[in-house]
Amino acid sequence: MTMQQAGLRSGATPLAVRMRPRSLEEVAGQRHLLTPGSPLVALAADTTGERGAVSVILWGPPGTGKTTLAQAVAHSSGRRFVELSAVTAGVKDVRQVMEEALSTRDLYGTSTVLFLDEIHRFTKAQQDALLPGVENGWVILIAATTENPSFSVIAPLLSRSLLLTLEPLSDDDLGVLVDRALHDERGLRDSVMLDEEARASIVRLASGDARRALTALEAAATSARSEAREADRVARASAVDDVDDEDDVDGEDDVDDEAPAAAAEEPVLPVITTEVVARAVDRALLRYDRNGDEHYDVISAFIKSIRGSDVDAALHYLARMIEAGEDPRFIARRIIVSASEDIGMADPQALVVAIAAADAVQFIGMPEGRIPLAQAVVHLATAPKSNASYSAIDAAIADVRAGKAGRVPAHLRDAHYPGAKRLGHGKGYRYPHDVDLGVLEQQYLPDALQGARYYRPTEHGNERDVSARLAKLLRIIRGGRG
Repeated sequence: MTMQQAGLRSGATPLAVRMRPRSLEEVAGQRHLLTPGSPLVALAADTTGERGAVSVILWGPPGTGKTTLAQAVAHSSGRRFVELSAVTAGVKDVRQVMEEALSTRDLYGTSTVLFLDEIHRFTKAQQDALLPGVENGWVILIAATTENPSFSVIAPLLSRSLLLTLEPLSDDDLGVLVDRALHDERGLRDSVMLDEEARASIVRLASGDARRALTALEAAATSARSEAREADRVARASAVDDVDDEDDVDGEDDVDDEAPAAAAEEPVLPVITTEVVARAVDRALLRYDRNGDEHYDVISAFIKSIRGSDVDAALHYLARMIEAGEDPRFIARRIIVSASEDIGMADPQALVVAIAAADAVQFIGMPEGRIPLAQAVVHLATAPKSNASYSAIDAAIADVRAGKAGRVPAHLRDAHYPGAKRLGHGKGYRYPHDVDLGVLEQQYLPDALQGARYYRPTEHGNERDVSARLAKLLRIIRGGRG
């Protein structure tokens, strides 16, 4: 096999896929989940199915081994393995897997492991379709998610599954994976050399992500090979030129026997250096690298920067999320929440802009969607701020939860159904449009909450005008009691 063919052939399966462990013993990292007797180890060791079907939800950052663990469990236990992605699969696909799993179990006594990647992308209805199979043991569900399952997985599914948390891989773990891929028959088969500084660079840039490390190694190997071939071509051409020059000088036809011999020497293995890594993978790593930050840390900093009116910081965190491959719809939803929570009536237009940005992202997609997102972020970050509406609804909810409710005043109750008026419903209600101002004195709150104030506007932006108008309204409605 030639240097070009070894390990990285045209159209070959990606290195990260080829190097996927075939058993739990080959898995790097996640030792806290792989101790003797742990659920995953027990599941992998149960080749008879006697211990029952225990479904699992794997929660962790990208590249920490969620797919790997699922495949290793299925392979070790001899179970049938089916993989679905919540990005492309629907309820029909789930039901088909369930039917096939039930049939396979009944006909051949073989249970099925269903690996569902990115389960957080499934709607509630789609997740509901998983319940019969999980509950009746037709499949062993191993679901993977990068988002907190408490927020993204329905409660009935959570209660029927073990929740296991995966951690980013350590530098030592990544080093083991890189070394294995360099030498293994499934990997690069010793077709390139990797110097220590380059190895450390790949490990560092991977930030705990095994897939990223192997992708970086593969890209660097491709670059090293390409550069080595080019250097070899130049050297051979130079050697031929030297021979021709000697012939011209000597005027003899016989060729130096050493030149062809030198050209035919076994080529030196390409070497991956830090410079090769930088040229080959720097941009690719940036595209997927979240710099070790957790998903919610970056979004938290993003929202707090908008709230704090630091437009440059807000744009920085927006850029990090976009470059990390964050779902732009998720970003748009957070911007909408911020528009109401942190700006509110100080600039009512902020909510309109935020919703328009979300619609634009949905309509035009990425990468152009970054532009309306940035426009909305700039608007929100530079807008006057008020959390008065947010505080108001929370205060009102707190009273309701504390039992401070009371009956709706009789004059405000529904009087449209037969017999309502005999009960006094609607009696004494005053229609505001009957007076010139369109506002009149009348009790609206229950007796137990008379005089309660929830909405307390600030003096920021548009809310300054709202504050003045509200003071006048309360004097009329509450008869000067405010």
